[in-house]
Amino acid sequence: MGVTALIILALILAIIISLMAAFIYIKKKLSDYSRAFYGTSDIKEGIDRVKSEMEQTPKSVSAMTSIFLPKIMKDFPEFNYDEMRAMSKDVLTGYLMAVNSMDISSFKYDGIDLRNKLEQHIMKLSSKSMCEHYENIKIHRTEISNYKNTKGRCIITFQSSVEALHYVSDGSGRVIEGDSEYKLQTKFDTDLIYIQDRDLVDDTESSSLGLTCPNCGGPVKSLGAKVCEYCGSGIVELNIRSWEFCEIRRWR
Repeated sequence: MGVTALIILALILAIIISLMAAFIYIKKKLSDYSRAFYGTSDIKEGIDRVKSEMEQTPKSVSAMTSIFLPKIMKDFPEFNYDEMRAMSKDVLTGYLMAVNSMDISSFKYDGIDLRNKLEQHIMKLSSKSMCEHYENIKIHRTEISNYKNTKGRCIITFQSSVEALHYVSDGSGRVIEGDSEYKLQTKFDTDLIYIQDRDLVDDTESSSLGLTCPNCGGPVKSLGAKVCEYCGSGIVELNIRSWEFCEIRRWR
């Protein structure tokens, strides 16, 4: 074997030894990192352990009920918090189950705005040959997280901590988003809007109208008021007032 060949062979051996040393070094560093952050030298085992812990830990909600409920009760003395809170959970669960089944007819809530948004969501998934799964749904906690009362437009937002097996699959059943093995812990906002005389409202985003006293013309500052604070006259509602769930949003 010539000198040149020996040199080339030596260089190849040196490169192989260097690569092996680098591989051993990187593997050790990864093991050290995994041990430090996951408590195990096996990274895959560590990641699986973290996923397992995450799926068992419910998300915290923005619990502002104690702050907003007194304001709501002042504006709407007849507002039934317990009933509306329970209904928000039922509506949210029904909405997610309808998405899971891709069947709007299974959604029993008859609110027009929310049903339209659900139908649009299902149609969008269907047009892409996709299915969004929500299985084994569990709601841990629901609280009022916000209350807006501006220019007669009143919206109460219920925030729920939700656990479910959530993932998106394509037409062949292949998971393309989420995880079909580990549960997702997330949060949903469910908006409850105050509707007054829907027939007179063109824009459902501002579907509450202000009132004036029929006797003195004074403004009715509290939408739940039954008596004018200026002249004491009774206030007659224009048509019908009701609370309606109008939107559901998942936190990302």
